[in-house]
Amino acid sequence: MGDHPRAAVEREWELFVRETECDPLRHVGSVTAPTPEAAYERATKLFAWYADDVWLCPASETHRYSVHALDADAEPVPLPRGGEPRTYECE
Repeated sequence: MGDHPRAAVEREWELFVRETECDPLRHVGSVTAPTPEAAYERATKLFAWYADDVWLCPASETHRYSVHALDADAEPVPLPRGGEPRTYECE
């Protein structure tokens, strides 16, 4: 192993699952794998063996938009303003 971190030689995939058909998708983690099929196999063994639906998205093409800050040093991404403001309501 040595003193250096492993090189990232496989793609990283974000994993979203739905436990039943009535549930919303939720993010449960990420895996690394060379293909979507290999990512699915790894993901189901680790996170989603119980899920009805499994969605895998390439991490490099997954973008986060939120009204919540990631940390104090994070720079917010300016969003275009339309005619209707976006709101978030908790139940």
